[in-house]
Amino acid sequence: MQDDALVNHDFYCPYCDTPLTFVIDTSQGSHDTWEDCHQCCAPIQLHIIVSLMTGELEAVLTGRDDDVL
Repeated sequence: MQDDALVNHDFYCPYCDTPLTFVIDTSQGSHDTWEDCHQCCAPIQLHIIVSLMTGELEAVLTGRDDDVL
């Protein structure tokens, strides 16, 4: 894994609105994952979209446990 493949992504918890920063490894390509909020411990869905052409992070969709992403 290269250091330039790690990207900080800032967003707010969809449950408690706490500001969060997660490190995303773009070398994994587009993928889905779950992370827990550091404040309220609720499970957050992360749908990570990485460009096939450039390998750069294009978007991160976040949602609650019962959201469909």
